[in-house]
Amino acid sequence: MLTALIFTTVLGAGMMSMSADCTASEAINGTCYSTSNSGERVDVGGSLNSPGSSRPNGGPSNRPSNPDAKADSAPKPEEVCPPVIGCRGNYTVVTLPDVTLADIASFVPAKPELSGEPAGLGVVGMPTNVVAAASEQRIAGTLFDFAVTVRFVPSGFRFAYGDGSTRTSGTGGTSWSALGQAEFTPTDTSHVYRTRGTYPVSVTVLYSSSVDFGTGNWRPVPGFVEATTGGYDVRVVEVHTGLVDRTCIENPGGPGC
Repeated sequence: MLTALIFTTVLGAGMMSMSADCTASEAINGTCYSTSNSGERVDVGGSLNSPGSSRPNGGPSNRPSNPDAKADSAPKPEEVCPPVIGCRGNYTVVTLPDVTLADIASFVPAKPELSGEPAGLGVVGMPTNVVAAASEQRIAGTLFDFAVTVRFVPSGFRFAYGDGSTRTSGTGGTSWSALGQAEFTPTDTSHVYRTRGTYPVSVTVLYSSSVDFGTGNWRPVPGFVEATTGGYDVRVVEVHTGLVDRTCIENPGGPGC
């Protein structure tokens, strides 16, 4: 169990403030106590009434039978703070829950964008470049009755090329021009198809997630949240070359024209 601290001032429930007729000498650990003196002994009645206290408002549960004995009027730690929540001085300590992927299932990151080069086309035996795009996302909401922000950061991309082949990459890929490469050259996310046909390509982005309960600290959630985009078809064709004596412009009816 990971523990984080949220501090809120406690007044009335844990540590009561001094009353108007309370003097500095009558204040014990910041709490005002009323006193009465019969001349033979001093009765001390506590103004502290908090969860975990076994003393009623009328006074201590056990008063000294010996007139010379000193009254133990200082509140015990368990009388000042609730034992389950706990406290530090005038502050409560709240234990934040651990978070799993199932807990943040209602926080859904956006699906990645998917494209390729040439757009929607491929050539048998030559690399087809596939590119996906996803970015960091932050979604606000409520979790375990706490206001929370869930952050999703892309950590990996799993490509499915439609012919049974898959590839996982740390990035979504880049266009040939951005890489300074010629068309139909290999990239980290390209794929070579071996036969003609139309192939349904998809990509799944693996998001690392973390949560912030308003403390400014991001607490990681074990595992990955997945978001998948499909619907991008690549039509793969064969390309043949031949030697001709004239170009297709010169001879539109020639072979291959």
